[in-house]
Amino acid sequence: MRIIADSSCDLLGLDWEDFRTVPLTIYTDERSFVDEPDLNITEMLDYLARFRGRSYTSCPSAEAWLNAFAGAREIFVMTVTSSLSGSYASAMMAAKQYMEENPGTKVSVIDSLSTGGEEVLVLHKLAELAHTDMTFEEIDQAIRDYLLHTRLFFAFFSVHNLSQNGRVSKTAAAALSMFNIAVTGTATETGTINVNGKARGERGALKNIYKAALEAGYTGGRAVITHVENPELAESLKNMILQDYPDAEVLIFPTRGLCSYYMERRGIVFSCETAGK
Repeated sequence: MRIIADSSCDLLGLDWEDFRTVPLTIYTDERSFVDEPDLNITEMLDYLARFRGRSYTSCPSAEAWLNAFAGAREIFVMTVTSSLSGSYASAMMAAKQYMEENPGTKVSVIDSLSTGGEEVLVLHKLAELAHTDMTFEEIDQAIRDYLLHTRLFFAFFSVHNLSQNGRVSKTAAAALSMFNIAVTGTATETGTINVNGKARGERGALKNIYKAALEAGYTGGRAVITHVENPELAESLKNMILQDYPDAEVLIFPTRGLCSYYMERRGIVFSCETAGK
């Protein structure tokens, strides 16, 4: 069995012997950054902070997915939300072709309806299930059920890149930077991003996203914190959680290229198991 994710998952490794990631790419009119494990995140962020032209991202091609599938008989694929990327559609196209060309193979493509830390939760659960004697079909159903009980919450301190590709006004982006304001929000049930609050400073941002997680049903289950060059803030959030839930399993990961691009420096994401979606 092979487990594959696109690089939005923020993972470089997994407790499963056949885990692979397929890169997305960040582009400007001058340069491109392929989200491979050796991508220099600091260099990319420095360049993008200075860049004043258009920037955008591109999903893996069907060919890239097919290359990752090659030789496997049973494959689970996890992609960034289909609401914001073509990665899921590309993987589905590749899966159909692969199963047609290789009779007897099985490929399950799972739309995370999210990104980053929430994908980490699901991939860790998938690896746990893969170590059991469950069938491919049983694992597929179990992991889709598990997705109904995970959530993602975020705080971004800069939206420069989003303003450069036209998703946020440049006036709003400048105001956030000037007044040290973070935008906070969540991934919705349909996989879109919902900005639903603002906070002054890092402490206020942590309170916002942790409160939102508690209201969504977090009760001390597994949690994942991902951050963009901000390990201190990630540890602060972890300590906040452990004060309430001393036995909680809280994992911390730095972001890879795609999530670093969208979250930008100091950005933080809290993903967790909940009692309901």
